[in-house]
Amino acid sequence: MSEVRRDILTDTWVIVQTETTEIPLNHRTPRKPPSVCPFCVGNESQTPSEIFAIRAENTLPNQPGWQVRVVPNKKPVLRIEGELSRVGVGIHDKVSGIGANEVIIETPEHIKSLHTLSAKQISLVLKAYRARIIDLYKDKRFRYVMVFKDYGALAGASTIEHSHSQLIALPATPQQIKSELSGARAYFEYKERCIFCDIIANELEDRSRVILENNLFVVLAPYASRFPFELLVFPKRHAFSFEMVTAEEITNLGEVLKQIMQALYDTLSDPPYNYVLHTAPNLLPQRDYWTTIRDDFHWHLEIIPRIKRTDGFEWGSGFFINPVAPETVASKLKEKL
Repeated sequence: MSEVRRDILTDTWVIVQTETTEIPLNHRTPRKPPSVCPFCVGNESQTPSEIFAIRAENTLPNQPGWQVRVVPNKKPVLRIEGELSRVGVGIHDKVSGIGANEVIIETPEHIKSLHTLSAKQISLVLKAYRARIIDLYKDKRFRYVMVFKDYGALAGASTIEHSHSQLIALPATPQQIKSELSGARAYFEYKERCIFCDIIANELEDRSRVILENNLFVVLAPYASRFPFELLVFPKRHAFSFEMVTAEEITNLGEVLKQIMQALYDTLSDPPYNYVLHTAPNLLPQRDYWTTIRDDFHWHLEIIPRIKRTDGFEWGSGFFINPVAPETVASKLKEKL
């Protein structure tokens, strides 16, 4: 069982796997991928039983016929079984390792890269994200569901190359999300407007960092980008939670991601990357939790190519050094669209 421990200084939470004895040596010889891919159609018996699937009518769970399939992670960092408890350890805080860790298998075909999926297939993946967030937020033990994708060894991807993403349901709201929530709330209290809506409006007026825009979404390189080719994808319609995304927006976002991931592939020669969905925390566990969140927060998707290593100065100071200006990023990616 894992423990979720709080750093008293930074208010960040760390998942400590107390029963693990294996020492990771990722800087040495990389592990080989499995000889048979457990995520391919026909190999459903090699994964845990599916939690959710988008599949053809009259097909059975854990059998072929699916288009997107969600299964528990075989080695979850948090487990769904058990009671949530919060205890003090001296001056420190600890929460029992309750949560969920699920794998979203994005296609039945053995395809490695998201950009090679059709826009329609990417939309089905987004539909699965939404369904799982809605379901997990019914559980009061979970404060936040983080949906993310790791692509490439330098981005922390597993040895299974079949295109997939993950989600982790957490018993505490991550500090980075808290910082966004706090900043958004402070801005709203001062100006009575959503800071994200104002950023979108400003960027659309300026245009120098806008990469892609259609009637529902905008993709931009943030003004203070921490990493080269860091991107943000925003819905134009104000919505505080990804749960609120409409069928039309899901279809449209699939098309946007297809285009932008292809542009990154073409520009950076298949870079490793992470993307993370930033959505609202679960409002069910606490009454009056983030009381203005419906007005001040705006869900979005963050895409970070891992083409530059973080050095000691950046880790120690929290100041990032970005060698590629966001205006240059926007210009180069627009050439590929």
